[in-house]
Amino acid sequence: MLVDTGTFERSPHACHHGRSGEGCADCKVRLISVCSVLALAELEELEALSHHLTLDKGQTLFGQGEPAGSVYNVIDGALRLTRLLPDGRRQVMGFALPGDFLGLALQERYSVSAEALGPVETCRFGREDFAEVMAAKPHLLKSLHERAGYELNLAQEQMLLLGRRTAEEKVVAFLLSLRDRYARTGHSSVTVELPMGRQDMADHLGLTIETVSRMLSRLDRAHAILLVPGGVRLLDVPRLERMAAS
Repeated sequence: MLVDTGTFERSPHACHHGRSGEGCADCKVRLISVCSVLALAELEELEALSHHLTLDKGQTLFGQGEPAGSVYNVIDGALRLTRLLPDGRRQVMGFALPGDFLGLALQERYSVSAEALGPVETCRFGREDFAEVMAAKPHLLKSLHERAGYELNLAQEQMLLLGRRTAEEKVVAFLLSLRDRYARTGHSSVTVELPMGRQDMADHLGLTIETVSRMLSRLDRAHAILLVPGGVRLLDVPRLERMAAS
């Protein structure tokens, strides 16, 4: 979906990088990443091409318009994916979570910026090196195609989200989508973590921050959700699912 960073090359204090300490075989997101199809020997080959990269909150992995020279596997944390519109407005295109692979688009430059919402760990590969691995391993290419299909589905859901749904339905659908994405990483829970702020949610959903706050408060008062520090608890999931399907 996205790609590299001229950012850490340009700003050496923006992140920390080196060989991964635990190795690809022990990676915490291996089973949900595109790398899951690789055998141990193949993982060792891939690991030789990788660099572990960490960022602190607010730091940029790569910027919109920068040369797309790397691809990244998100190991831990969350990133905000934004695009600056010609009139200066910001559109939040989405959020990258553990297991997501960034930088696989064919464009020569990044179409979005990726900013850390908190501490983030990624595994970085040079784009040309990774392309050679893909060419030699059809099963990895197949896995990437499946991931591309999943991301296309997310994009279609986002189009629907910004279309005919009411503000309340948009917020509910967003919360349920996050729940489902966390479930893919093995973190199934009625409490949905919200690493992004309400302004980020508003910019993603095409709403104002006041509207997002009002919808969350309304759902809380209706006992459909419970606002908790750092997230929301889904109290009435069947009701929320009916609202999202409206």
